[in-house]
Amino acid sequence: MLLRHTTPKEIDRQALTINPAKTCQPIGAMYAALGLHGCLPHSHGSQGCCSYHRSALTRHFKEPVMAATSSFSEGSSVFGGSANLVQAIDTIFTVYNPDIIAAHTTCLSETIGDDMTQIVSKAHEDGVVPEGKHVIYCNTPSYVGTHVTGYANQVTAFVKFFSKATPKKRNVVNLVAGWMEPADMREIKRMANVLEARTIMFPDMSDVLDAPLDGKHHMYPKGGTTIPDMVATGDSKFSIGLGKYTTEDACILLDNKCKVKFEVVDIPIGLKATDRFITSLSRHANVPVPDAITDERGRLIDFIADNHGHFYGKRVALWGDPDTLIPLCEFLVSMDMRPVYIVTGTPGKPFDERMAAILKDIPEVKFMSGERADMFRMHQWIKQEGVDLLIGNTYGKYIARDENTPFVRLGFPIADRAGHNFNPKTGYVGATNLAIDILNALLDHRDRTCAEEKFEFQL
Repeated sequence: MLLRHTTPKEIDRQALTINPAKTCQPIGAMYAALGLHGCLPHSHGSQGCCSYHRSALTRHFKEPVMAATSSFSEGSSVFGGSANLVQAIDTIFTVYNPDIIAAHTTCLSETIGDDMTQIVSKAHEDGVVPEGKHVIYCNTPSYVGTHVTGYANQVTAFVKFFSKATPKKRNVVNLVAGWMEPADMREIKRMANVLEARTIMFPDMSDVLDAPLDGKHHMYPKGGTTIPDMVATGDSKFSIGLGKYTTEDACILLDNKCKVKFEVVDIPIGLKATDRFITSLSRHANVPVPDAITDERGRLIDFIADNHGHFYGKRVALWGDPDTLIPLCEFLVSMDMRPVYIVTGTPGKPFDERMAAILKDIPEVKFMSGERADMFRMHQWIKQEGVDLLIGNTYGKYIARDENTPFVRLGFPIADRAGHNFNPKTGYVGATNLAIDILNALLDHRDRTCAEEKFEFQL
């Protein structure tokens, strides 16, 4: 037993988190910054913080993640890191020549009280920011919130520093992307193209963290939302936010700043969430839904119907980000599966309210959000009454091994498998991929564990 100390009995914990179902804000900010073309994320803190955040992203995507750091010393830890950041900005533009530096704070710089507005203003006054280059920033203290919060803060900063309105609105819909894989963003853009809707997606990690290998080093891959597109978001006629936790703040700011109305929908994971996204995009882009999209929906329904007997009644435990768990649980319920245990380390009432509504017909359900909603509690619930399937990031593999339970990897981080950044889980095609992964995990486990007389050649 890898987790031999986990017991079924729960103890009320007020100030202890064991194996958290989250990570820290700067990782989210760094990931979001990679979704702007020619952008170099910058960690305003110690070298160790930046190294950890880069390694966490690199282990997940199996791609090099470039980022800079203010490299705090003992002196800057006491007296502040203003000089470090100004020097870093000068060095970065001189040596690495990005179009944008996206700085985010850390525990250390937030505790000291570094004023990012003042420091960046000083960098401009000192002439270390070249003409046509940009330095943006957001506050991401690790001791509050999660990586989801950091992602949201960085995306909101994109709107704050770039979006501008002119008197003339354009027939374009902004797609404000929540925390997804590059393949998910690529799939959403593909669906928009099939609808012939004019869109701007931001941030956009496709062709950044799934860029092709061409034998040359590209410090800044060809993907990412460009500065002109980011500026033009202020003239779009509407915005669709994909995920309440990660995009609502950016949508609200864009509305207040540039009068771009918005709607926030779930990340299109599963049948119903994709239906809502397609309906919203069709309505606000004023385009019909083509037969090609309807056919993709039909293929998803056909697969679920053909294999309904294998899905029906299966008990599932899930963990991850709220913007992913909400549509994912809805999808499982639509397949007559039973999500019974759900935890997310990101706190917030919207998650609890949506879970209560989606899972109202599952009386044994347990769900929790916040600091004490951790993997230790999840394992305790499973020990009290087992499940048929686990869905979540790599941190669940220890539970899967100890409890001999099928495991589908989904979310962040996935450090022990490859290919998730190439395989979409959004849209009808992505939902079909996800349903196939679930079915195969269940069937593989049945083949491994069934009695010999039950071991069949055919499904």
